[in-house]
Amino acid sequence: MDLKPGDVVTLKSGGHPLTVVEVNGDSVLCLWMGGEGDLFRETLPLAVLELAETEDSEDETEDETDEDEDEAEDDEDEDEDEPKKKKRA
Repeated sequence: MDLKPGDVVTLKSGGHPLTVVEVNGDSVLCLWMGGEGDLFRETLPLAVLELAETEDSEDETEDETDEDEDEAEDDEDEDEDEPKKKKRA
């Protein structure tokens, strides 16, 4: 896994998101905010870290939902444009 400063990672065991400050071989210097706003700094072995899932995937899901809603509205508009058939008695 190639990490660079600015990447967001988490411990493989879970926890807060950590920001990569520096990578030195198999050691990664990370910063993170604690629950009470305290700033923590720790050097961790690369083996215990994984890239955090980005929020972009949530944005894409929202975009897809918006597109689905737009298509549904377009379908409704098409129904309105079609002449209504008269029912025969």
